[in-house]
Amino acid sequence: MKLEWLIGIDEAGRGPLAGPVAVGVVKVPADFDWGLIPGVGDSKQIAAEKRVALFRRAEDLRRHRQLDFAVAMVGSSVIDEKGIMCAINLAIARCIKRLELDPTTCHIRLDGSLHAPEYFSQETIIKGDVTEPAIGLASILAKVTRDKYMTRIARRYTQYGFEQHMGYGTKAHRQAIATYGKCPIHRVSYCNNIKLLYNTKSSKIGFEDVL
Repeated sequence: MKLEWLIGIDEAGRGPLAGPVAVGVVKVPADFDWGLIPGVGDSKQIAAEKRVALFRRAEDLRRHRQLDFAVAMVGSSVIDEKGIMCAINLAIARCIKRLELDPTTCHIRLDGSLHAPEYFSQETIIKGDVTEPAIGLASILAKVTRDKYMTRIARRYTQYGFEQHMGYGTKAHRQAIATYGKCPIHRVSYCNNIKLLYNTKSSKIGFEDVL
């Protein structure tokens, strides 16, 4: 196999109580100069403003055909019905199709427990978003895309504060669920893994994780 392209894959939004999971797939030449987009890494360790700047830089490089990327999101209904890994694999497949990746010329690097279709040359790297720039950039693209979606959808479901916590299980988010119930973008299967606690002395509702 002649390696022409390096592919990085990572996801964002595996754990939230609401919203889609997003997968980013980055396609760069095998000899890509990462000096063209310095500062990529684990999206969770990069400030939001920096993530957006890196996203815009990636868009600029794509316009100049120096790299390519795709991001796909799969919503809560699929996550509830088929599970998070099925949703992630579906998003990976969609990105691969959009980028028209050729298994004979690509090598894929994925973060954590992710896997691409078996007919691709691939390796899964623990904490790959920290050590592998292609994976790190994929995580940034996925995170920025998902955050933009959650910020937009927050205007429809104003009572939950999605623009603040992006659907993750913060105390404020859990209290909002206790007060208003679930909305259509909540992951019912995830929300069922927490239980309400009612404190009769303080008359306040809280949450406790069910292990």
